[in-house]
Amino acid sequence: MENISKNEGNNGPKLGINGLGRIGKLTLWHHVARKYFNEIVINLGRDVGTSLRDIAHYLERDSTYGSLGGYFYGYKGKKVIRDVDENTGSMTVDGMKIKVLRHSRNPKDIGWREHGARLVVDTTGQFTDPTLSPDGPRGSVRGHLESGAKKVVVSAPFKIKDKTKLMPDDAVTTVMGINENDYDPRVHSIVSNASCTTTCLAHMMKPLLDSFGSKKILTASMATVHAVTGSQEVLDRLPKSGATDLRKNRSVLNNIILTSTGAANTLALVMPEMKQIGFIAQSVRIPTTTGSLIILVVNLQEEPSGESIRKELINTIYRDAAARDSRGYLHYTEEQNVSCDIIGLPKAAAIIEANETHTRTAEVSIDLQKVSQIAGQETLQKIGQDMLKIAITQAVIYGWYDNELGSYVNMLGDRTVSVAEVM
Repeated sequence: MENISKNEGNNGPKLGINGLGRIGKLTLWHHVARKYFNEIVINLGRDVGTSLRDIAHYLERDSTYGSLGGYFYGYKGKKVIRDVDENTGSMTVDGMKIKVLRHSRNPKDIGWREHGARLVVDTTGQFTDPTLSPDGPRGSVRGHLESGAKKVVVSAPFKIKDKTKLMPDDAVTTVMGINENDYDPRVHSIVSNASCTTTCLAHMMKPLLDSFGSKKILTASMATVHAVTGSQEVLDRLPKSGATDLRKNRSVLNNIILTSTGAANTLALVMPEMKQIGFIAQSVRIPTTTGSLIILVVNLQEEPSGESIRKELINTIYRDAAARDSRGYLHYTEEQNVSCDIIGLPKAAAIIEANETHTRTAEVSIDLQKVSQIAGQETLQKIGQDMLKIAITQAVIYGWYDNELGSYVNMLGDRTVSVAEVM
């Protein structure tokens, strides 16, 4: 997918974007800058503010990334939104026509067919169950197909509510640079781009799996120190009826909040070999607007002979993997960074903070009598000892990622264009 070119024709492809929250807004920024699509149709499904100019005002400014003109042109930044027309519901952004729909929130009623949008990116986070019928009263991701789209890219992991149902054959989860070729345009109509955390985690795990193999990695765990998201509360408020996690209703401004992440489950979808490794994933939300960090801990079995697993070896694995990555999804740095330093860094799925890589090797003693039912008494007698010592190295690796524009949205853009190119 390297050097995906823009479309130069006047009648080139149109892109549909459902939702204009954080990911939807920044997805618009990305594709207007990229100029692959010739027109973008945004569906809000409801009235916003007092007029279309209020939507333009929202698009033009961002508290995290600055102005849209600055994003496009740096210090030469200029006004880039023009021709705002309430009657047609359209505007131009840096010369690209943007159509805004405000009549239907249910995907099946949007009317993508009428607007010529054959490819849709759903950024709402609401339609993530590919098993639901398009006729559901609350809507379904399949409603986009009913409405005229040929392909749908979902900017979130799939979540199948009915655990008795299997993943449909026409749905697939991919992470660019990991398993994007699992997408088969002849088969798949709905593509999940996983999550920002899974994207970073996959690019942190892949070099280790390529180097050591899944059998040598005994266990792994991760904790993501994650920026706040729009689902959290600015001030404390009462939980909704039936809510079980009361922490989600506490203020994001002045709390460190423990929460959950589905990164472990989604990781196994894009890297099946992870099913052979015991893995735990945890998440902590902190009061920053973007810029997140994964702390990855892996336990590796040492070889009786050969190079010992030390910090230098781990860093060499990542340094070499980053050098081979022609698209720059994996970054390696020996500088001392803080979270602001990685905000907006293009396509950086993971930025390995090499200074903070740590390893420690210790011998783990295994009581063979406690595994006699597995090994058998005859086998234990041949070994001739009750305790077995195995050298295990624990490695701690830090990986930064911009959970909004820099990492996730840019890679979502690559996924979207790669789908468009084979339609």
